[in-house]
Amino acid sequence: MKLVRFLMNLPSSTSSPVTVELKNGNSISGQLLSCTPSMNLSLKNIKLIQPYQDPQLLEYMNIRGNQIRQIILPDEINIEAILAKSVVKIKGQGAGPGARDPQTSRGGGPAGRGGRPSRGGPRGGSRGGRPRPF
Repeated sequence: MKLVRFLMNLPSSTSSPVTVELKNGNSISGQLLSCTPSMNLSLKNIKLIQPYQDPQLLEYMNIRGNQIRQIILPDEINIEAILAKSVVKIKGQGAGPGARDPQTSRGGGPAGRGGRPSRGGPRGGSRGGRPRPF
């Protein structure tokens, strides 16, 4: 996840071309426009190099994140500044999933726990009918 955050901050800091090598052996060089959390990349001014073929020039290209083998960054970028921008700020106890309501002491657990009523049927029973003897 740290790499994706770094790549999401990269387009705002540089306009230098990056080289992306794909799992199928193709190499793509171009200017990075954006990166999604699933590491999908959008590039422009592309030079697509395929093995045993002449290079192709393209205007735009989207690359699916799971097809990327490696990303080669240019030498002139300031990695420390981009890393400082991509640091995750940890928030305090908020209203996210699993947060507890201090007034009712409920929340965070599945239905039937923490004081919530269950949805029907005898509690602890199987899928209907009467409970089986043990």
